[in-house]
Amino acid sequence: MRDPIVLDEVKRTLALLTSKAPGRAIEVRIPPYAAVQFGDGPTHTRGTPANVIEMDANTWLALVDGKLLWSDALNSGAIIASGVRADLSQFLPLRIQP
Repeated sequence: MRDPIVLDEVKRTLALLTSKAPGRAIEVRIPPYAAVQFGDGPTHTRGTPANVIEMDANTWLALVDGKLLWSDALNSGAIIASGVRADLSQFLPLRIQP
């Protein structure tokens, strides 16, 4: 069952990611909440993209807030990433703390 607060945060932060890096070369999946394509490069239209990143919502939100480093999450197995461009470290954290 999806938590509506988590759903809203995941969708809002994924929208921020796509606004910072428009395109369709990389796919980020946060099941069961959402998935987006972003990033400059070859446009992907069918099947599984060449560059895929998947993680749970808690991991995603911790990365977005800067509470978790990309490298730590990747090394711990909290992120599944495939493809040469499947690295979000340049975009994280997404939120600017007040």
